[in-house]
Amino acid sequence: MAEPRVIIVGAGPAGVRCAQALVAAGLRPFVIDESRRDGGQIYRRQPDQFTRPYSKLYGTEAPRALDLHESFERLRASIDYQSETLAWNVVGGTLHTTHAGVASQHPFDALVLCPGATDRLMPVKGWQRAGTYSLGASQIALKAQACAIGSNVVFMGSGPLLYLVASQYVQAGAKVAAVLDTSPFARRLRALPKLLARPDVLRKGAALVSSLRKQGVKIETGIVPVEIHGDDQRGVDGVSYRTARGVQHRIACDAVALGYHLRPETQLADLAGCTFTFDASTRQWLPQLDEMGRSSVKNVYLAGDGARVLGADGAETAGALAAFAVLQDLGRAVDTSRVASLIRTREKMDRFRAGLAIAFPWPAQQAAALSDDTIVCRCEGISAGELRRVVRDEGAREANRAKAFSRVGMGRCQGRYCGHAAAEVIAGESGVPLEQVGRLRGQAPVKPFAISTVSDTLAATQVVAGHTALSTLEEE
Repeated sequence: MAEPRVIIVGAGPAGVRCAQALVAAGLRPFVIDESRRDGGQIYRRQPDQFTRPYSKLYGTEAPRALDLHESFERLRASIDYQSETLAWNVVGGTLHTTHAGVASQHPFDALVLCPGATDRLMPVKGWQRAGTYSLGASQIALKAQACAIGSNVVFMGSGPLLYLVASQYVQAGAKVAAVLDTSPFARRLRALPKLLARPDVLRKGAALVSSLRKQGVKIETGIVPVEIHGDDQRGVDGVSYRTARGVQHRIACDAVALGYHLRPETQLADLAGCTFTFDASTRQWLPQLDEMGRSSVKNVYLAGDGARVLGADGAETAGALAAFAVLQDLGRAVDTSRVASLIRTREKMDRFRAGLAIAFPWPAQQAAALSDDTIVCRCEGISAGELRRVVRDEGAREANRAKAFSRVGMGRCQGRYCGHAAAEVIAGESGVPLEQVGRLRGQAPVKPFAISTVSDTLAATQVVAGHTALSTLEEE
């Protein structure tokens, strides 16, 4: 009897722990990863020729990063692994990928999606200028390219990642001009009962903030972003904001890193046909799943930040749980006490997640206050005024209808960076609840790939034809 074909998309914390549990049960999963090496975004590996120590790259998470990397190295002989591979569609029981210019189809008996998360972004007037990056892009520059995004950087937004990346920049020797947080400090006090579900993580967060202050970094909470200044030729040269007391300030800088926590990468789950539900606490649509990671679609499982943003250790827990769900559904024996323990751990992490949503809220009111000339969709250059116009003149009160009339979300990012804010603008202008605006539907391919890409069948035919032609020439 043939072994079941289990495919894992993503080799971050969730994907690695999922593979580890499946291998321990005697399976050989196929692990596909878009990155060059394992680790995901949070534990992104530096290039081979770089020599920065783990303590500098990952800070307090260095031991966990090292453990995950070493775990994956031990798994390599027991899995099929393909890096630098884009998973771009799911149709029925088949995953579609591209690798090195060749498109392939992979039938599966079980598909575990661990695609991670991307930055959740709120537009600011002037954010389309060169020198404005997401927090994730700022991390990539530091970890994979050993450079800062600027010589004098402002970090603006909200959430734990804001402080983590700012701290990583300080550790690397970069100058951080300021950390500007839109969430009022009082919100953290309100969230404390839920945040105490994970006191160790809470202490680490407090230590990050304390360390930044000791390094002389200016930290402001409860701010309202006003504008990212500069021009189209020279890029960013400053940021203006209002304090909680309503006083406006301007800080000189040559780069800005923006981010409002994270948003799960849900496009593949959408294409697989998974049901989504509206999460009022974070004002976004999330895929429906059970306590072990089963989606609404048979044989499709979701784990890690691609389903719920629980942090790196939460992703590890979710990855292991998804593996056990796969094993149960394949009729394999699992350690029920281990499963129960993991579920309890995940519930504790989910309580902490709810606390983060209270402490660092998504600034919906900021979207409603965007000036008409503020660019919302950077890919297509769509302004808040244009979005409001299609609501008023075209009756576009639903996200996909507004997309059809305005092109918002039609660019390279396919709405990853503008979709949430655009929905807020539409809801504000039309006067309907955000959940009625809906969400931008996933489209294949979930990310662009080269037009020269060929199918694996055609590629194989070309190789055979090339060999035949060469043999003919040799004979002649």
